Amino acid sequence: MYEILWFGRGGQGVVLASEILADAAFRDGYRGVTAAPTFGPERRGAPLTASTKIAEEALRSFAQITEADIAVVLDESLFHVTDISGRIKDGGTIIINTAKPAKEWSVNGATVIATVDATGIAAEHRLSIRGTPIVNTTLLGTFAGVTNLVSFSSIVTALQGKMKSNAARDNAAAAEAARNRVTVTRR
Repeated sequence: MYEILWFGRGGQGVVLASEILADAAFRDGYRGVTAAPTFGPERRGAPLTASTKIAEEALRSFAQITEADIAVVLDESLFHVTDISGRIKDGGTIIINTAKPAKEWSVNGATVIATVDATGIAAEHRLSIRGTPIVNTTLLGTFAGVTNLVSFSSIVTALQGKMKSNAARDNAAAAEAARNRVTVTRR
């Protein structure tokens, strides 16, 4: 089983990203998939997490994830307010939305660090709400490229199931750009 934690802020689409990933994994033949938000009374901009579990066989446990195999960080400023490093299993993978290259990051527990300027890519593809770039779907492309757990085509199909055709097309284009521009460091 693979356990994935999504770290973001309210309004960034963290919950939607976890759901799209679960949908894509199911389309790729995984029999056990779940997606769940973890938040309380937070509002737009407040830190929150969502989780996705992916398994070959049906899941029997629906407990919250305490330590993830893979973490996806939608906003690098969250490292200052959330214990992201403490939530990654030793040998884990972290994907960070940042303009800094992967070699400039060191995250306890992570042996694979992947970075991509998802904010810049979202802006290039005009993915924004009230002027704020939306990076959740862009990072799904990065996830597919870095982990190889789900196929990019299943990500695109899952996007099409959640969005109108024009929005799905634009989000898929941003996801493809992110998949091609990610930098990865293995420690």
